[in-house]
Amino acid sequence: MRLAELGEFGLIDRIKKNVAASPSVLLGIGDDAAALVPAPECVTLITCDMLLEAVHFDLSFCDPESLGRKSLSVNLSDLASMGAHPRQFLLGIALGKEVPIEFMDRFMAGVLEQAERFGATLVGGDTCASKGGIAISITALGEQRPELVLKRSGARPGDLICLSGTVGDAAAGLEALRQGVREGFLVSRQLDPTPRVAAGVALAEGGLATAMIDVSDGVLGDLGHIREMSGVGARLELAKLPLSDEYRAACGDDPYALALSGGEDYELLFCIDPVKRGEVEALFAKLELKFSVIGEITAAPEVKLVAPDGGVYAPGHGGFDHFG
Repeated sequence: MRLAELGEFGLIDRIKKNVAASPSVLLGIGDDAAALVPAPECVTLITCDMLLEAVHFDLSFCDPESLGRKSLSVNLSDLASMGAHPRQFLLGIALGKEVPIEFMDRFMAGVLEQAERFGATLVGGDTCASKGGIAISITALGEQRPELVLKRSGARPGDLICLSGTVGDAAAGLEALRQGVREGFLVSRQLDPTPRVAAGVALAEGGLATAMIDVSDGVLGDLGHIREMSGVGARLELAKLPLSDEYRAACGDDPYALALSGGEDYELLFCIDPVKRGEVEALFAKLELKFSVIGEITAAPEVKLVAPDGGVYAPGHGGFDHFG
């Protein structure tokens, strides 16, 4: 069966029947607007991301389930970077009338699988026909106490610059996909990233980070947002960049280019007071997640990249920009 045969309202009903109830949702899918129950003494954080066919994803590279998971993951990563607990989300999707129902069923299975894993509930959205490929837009809502919300503007000279996980993998995975590779660690990092929700919430609620952002546009580009908002500079030691063995095997002569400028790793880039390093190391050990200190915040406004030999490293470019 095709979407043209099921119709818009049939599709909405088909989605609705698979959505679990949540105590934070008074009214969900079915009315003109959702009615939500906020947690006591918390503020709501809202984020929105779009994924466009031929820009953010290629259907010859990915299956519907992983596309569904990633569509939600990119929003959950934004909430994680501010220390927020995921609560609800809205899904808008435009797709062709000839798309098989099976595709939509599998896509929604991926979305709802990720939602259940991270405690988010689908509460509404919009569907429409597209004449130019699939477009996905998700708006996610999270909650946190206002004094615990982490921003980009709190970095101070002397803070340590830290990363969760490893970087460069997703960009290397995209290159592998373009070369015909369809499986493996790097490919999975590109197609099915894991938002670091537990780490983000723990850093916020433990008072451990001074500023934080997720690595969606590349380490240099996203660090630039922290620098700009905080009015600081940075010194990075490239020898300390966390690089996976699989990335090192694929990156060629320069192991730092993609690690610095490649996006979509959805790791956390954050700053901490040096006196809290031990606490942060213990937290990441408990979460069984790699933790690395890659440099420090400086008072001077520029970024200094120190190569392993002590020389200055000059990057090719600073990160992804849709209009750059």
